[in-house]
Amino acid sequence: MTDKDHNPSSTHPPIPPTSEDESFARLRLLRSRRVGVSTYKRLLTEHGTAQNALAALPTVARAAGVQNYEVCPKAVVDAELRAGKAAGARLIMHGTADYPTILAELDDAPPFLWTLGDTDLLNRPTISMVGARNASSLGTRMAKALAKGLGEAGFVVVSGLARGIDAAAHLAALPTGTIAVQAGGIDVMYPAENTQLAHDIATSGLRVSEQPMGLQPMARHFPSRNRIIAGLSRATIVVEAAAKSGSLITARDALDQGRDVLAVPGHPFDARAAGCNMLIRDGALLVRNTADVIEALGKEYLPPSRSPQPELNLAPLDKLGGSQRTLRETAALHMKILSRLGPSPIAEDQLIRDLKTVPAKVAPILIDLELEGQVLRQPGGLISRAG
Repeated sequence: MTDKDHNPSSTHPPIPPTSEDESFARLRLLRSRRVGVSTYKRLLTEHGTAQNALAALPTVARAAGVQNYEVCPKAVVDAELRAGKAAGARLIMHGTADYPTILAELDDAPPFLWTLGDTDLLNRPTISMVGARNASSLGTRMAKALAKGLGEAGFVVVSGLARGIDAAAHLAALPTGTIAVQAGGIDVMYPAENTQLAHDIATSGLRVSEQPMGLQPMARHFPSRNRIIAGLSRATIVVEAAAKSGSLITARDALDQGRDVLAVPGHPFDARAAGCNMLIRDGALLVRNTADVIEALGKEYLPPSRSPQPELNLAPLDKLGGSQRTLRETAALHMKILSRLGPSPIAEDQLIRDLKTVPAKVAPILIDLELEGQVLRQPGGLISRAG
């Protein structure tokens, strides 16, 4: 059903969720087939309570041409609540005191949020940061520097727990506070490579999701997640993004929500910077460092001053042991090196530090890549990826 499927016959204001029965009924209504956020809100407005809306739902469905409609069984909601309790998660409902005020401003704010971790972070000033999954070395370093600096300035960094820029931002902001918005159920680790990061965020930060427990994320869930990433903050920073990417969806969501969009510029020949450069061309604020972000936001949005936090000791990126390189290890390091290089040259020693390995392992592979024409050496010990 969509908002056009049924015309309102009354305009009862929704009754505040003061009872467990009504809260349970609201979750059951939201989990019913073909009921999205807009339909959920409309049904509550028309019928006053979720229990009344559930009773009317089969009739509404028939009017929309859906026969033999059944609302979400109570057992399904019972199972979801039990799963949330088993995971140590907490369910927050729109309209309650615990629901984040900034997110409640959205017309399509999630009716429910599963949370795992420190919910007090929802009450602090927040900055969203998104970017490419196949981030370059420069992009990853920029994300870490911005997240660390903003965290030390008192901001909570919000991102989407994806690989690349998201993971770098979360890692750098762990000591000061970070919120990860998940596309699937809050108990589902995706991508699997960020499982440890997800556990660390639940321990010292916060994970949130609007999806039912146990839901495996699908492509259609990520745009919904992106609106929450943007909606939890007054501003969204795009660090690296291709011309057509999910990060630009988040930026558009932020603009539609009346929030600020900031972008880090990149080399014109680097496809991973094309989206950011387009945003800046179209009016996004250009960001070079933390000071640019704070200046752009204005003093009224600044959190109380905080003392600098110690720099995060990041885990090694690769742990290739021994002096002999197997074919698999070599191929893996090839990919890691190429993924961190772009048209903009960087120092070879900086690349080695980013890889958390030793020069003896990187040097022969760089020679191989140079001979293959995939890497270019430039004066001053700089290297870049060939176009």
